[in-house]
Amino acid sequence: MRSPHGGFYSSLDADSEGHEGKFYVWTPSEIQASLTPQEFAAFSRRFGLNRSANFEGQWHLHIVESIDATAAGLGEPAQSVTALLESARAKLLKARERRVWPARDDKILTSWNALMIKGLAIAARVLHRSDLADAATACVDLLRRSLWRDGRLLATYKDGRAHLPGYLDDYAFLADAPARAVANPLAQQRLGICEGFDRCPVVAVRGCRGRWIFFTATDHEQLIHRTKSYSDDATPSGNGVAASVLCRLGYLLGELPYLDAAERTLRAGWPVLQQYPQAHMSLVNALEDFLAATQLVIIRGDAAPADRWAEELGASYAPNRMIFAIPSNAVDLPAPLAAKGATADTVAYVCTGMTCSAPLTDLSEVVRELDLGIKSHARAG
Repeated sequence: MRSPHGGFYSSLDADSEGHEGKFYVWTPSEIQASLTPQEFAAFSRRFGLNRSANFEGQWHLHIVESIDATAAGLGEPAQSVTALLESARAKLLKARERRVWPARDDKILTSWNALMIKGLAIAARVLHRSDLADAATACVDLLRRSLWRDGRLLATYKDGRAHLPGYLDDYAFLADAPARAVANPLAQQRLGICEGFDRCPVVAVRGCRGRWIFFTATDHEQLIHRTKSYSDDATPSGNGVAASVLCRLGYLLGELPYLDAAERTLRAGWPVLQQYPQAHMSLVNALEDFLAATQLVIIRGDAAPADRWAEELGASYAPNRMIFAIPSNAVDLPAPLAAKGATADTVAYVCTGMTCSAPLTDLSEVVRELDLGIKSHARAG
C-alpha cells in the first residue's frame, strides 16, 4: 500500500479474478503443497487449519493458538516451532506473490494518510521501531511537498497531480497526527503543522464566533448544503478531532482563542453527545482533552539526549500527554516555547494546563513531577 514517494495508497480491492477474497484465502492442500511436513504440522495448529473453514469453505488465516500451546501439542521446543513458522510464512508469501493481485486504488488522500502517520508514529514509539517512525516522517514529507500549496492543503494526489481544496478532515487529521503521536522524528514537522492549523480557511479560529466547524472552506464552491458533522463514521469526526487539536494547541501555546473555539464546538455537539455518546467518541476524547488539562513536557537540550528523554517518557501510556523534544539551537519557536529556554544540560518543563514546573535537569525528577500531576488530577476527578 506504500507508494515509492512515501505516501500510502487508498485501498486494495477485495476481489481478484472475479472472486471475493481469492488473493487472501487458502485451502489446507494449497498450504501443505508449499511446506515441509514439520512446517505444516506447526502452521496448521497455529492458524487453525485443523478447525472449520472460516470464509466460504476456505481459510482466511489468523492466529488461533499461542506458540507455547503449539509447541506443547507437537512436543517440540518453542524456539524450534518459531523457526518452523517463520520459514512457513516466508514460503507462503512467495506462493501468494504468484497469484493475480487485486486491483489497487492508487490515489493518495491527505486525510487517510494523516491517520496513517498517527498510527505509524504511535507504533514506532511503543514497539521501538525506527523504520515505522521513518515511514511516518516520509509520509509527512510527501504531504508537505506535494499536497501543501500556497499555505493551503489539497485533498488528493495521483500520477503527480494534486488537486481539490482540502476539507476539514484533511486539516484536522494532519494537525492531530503529530500532536498525539509523540514521535521524535516528527518533532520539527509538528510545530509547523500545528501553527498553521488555526489559519486554515476551514477552521478560521481567530475571531471566529461560530459554534461548529464546517466540512468545507469558506471559499469552496457553493454547495446546496454546507455540511457539518459531529458523528464518527468509517473515520473520526472532523469536528471532534479539530476540538482535540484546538485544546492541545491552546495549552501548548497559551492561546485562549483555541480553547474558546474548542469549547464552542463541544457545546454545539453536547446534545448529540449526551444522547448517543457511542457514536461520537471523537467528541468524547475532545471533551476529556478539554476538561483534563493536557499534560505537556517540553524538553530542551542537545538532540540526542533530548530525544532519549522523550523516548523514555513516551514509553508510558498517557493519552493526555504531549512530549516535545526541541533542540537547543531551534529557532523561530512560538513565544511560549521559546520562553522555556535551554541550559548547558538537558532540561525539561512539565506543564499541566497553563501552569508549568521549574526547569528540571534530572529525568527522575521529571517522572516524579508527571506522577504528581496524574495523582492530582485523579483526586480532582
